[in-house]
Amino acid sequence: MLAERVDGVIGVDTHRDTLAAAAVSPIGAVLASTAAINQFKSLIVSAPDDLRAELRRLKRPAQISRCAQLRDRPTQGIEHRMTVRALRSTAQRVQALQAEAKELENEILNLVRQMAPELLDLQGGGPITAAQVLVSWSHPGRFRSEAAFASFAGVSPIPASSGLTNRHRINRSGDRQLNRALHTITLIRMQLDPLTKAYVARRLAEGKTSRDAQRCLKRAVCRQLFKILERSDPSPDGNHDNALQQLDAT
Repeated sequence: MLAERVDGVIGVDTHRDTLAAAAVSPIGAVLASTAAINQFKSLIVSAPDDLRAELRRLKRPAQISRCAQLRDRPTQGIEHRMTVRALRSTAQRVQALQAEAKELENEILNLVRQMAPELLDLQGGGPITAAQVLVSWSHPGRFRSEAAFASFAGVSPIPASSGLTNRHRINRSGDRQLNRALHTITLIRMQLDPLTKAYVARRLAEGKTSRDAQRCLKRAVCRQLFKILERSDPSPDGNHDNALQQLDAT
């Protein structure tokens, strides 16, 4: 019995370490791709007039594809040739980094499917956010309660009342990577989910700020994630509705 428990913990730790290592790589590729795109845009701004006019008619993906195939001709001036080479090199680097990030994201997707496929059905989530949630959560039983998990994620409310004003402020402690994952989920829901939009509208009508409303949403998402991870209720849709209903009651 003890051996089975030890083997289970070792297996969980192995998966967690693998996922933690895999989750870092696509983030680095995305950051490098963003830096390369910024450099690419600055090169277009300073390009010769004819080349700049041609590229500005295209959208960003088309610009990258076009510049990756550019060829410099000896008949062109030195400035034009050097700009073409720089644009081609930068565009090809962007394409390589984007392909690398996509490949790494697919690998993470497969790992998450093996460990907690329910997280992929979570509205507003994705492979990268699901991987971060799994890495931070680690294993069943690590957190004694949902409130402890919320405190670890930095979404537990902190009283900030003064005089006749009764309010709570954002918690800036806890695991900031997990908090960023929750922030991403809430941003997407606030844009796409009608139920979340209605909830935010009610909170704003009550006099709360948008940041306060999002803080409450993070708490709801944290409650939903904890239930999914602890397998108390594997239905993401049911958890989403119940979490907002519980928030409305507070």
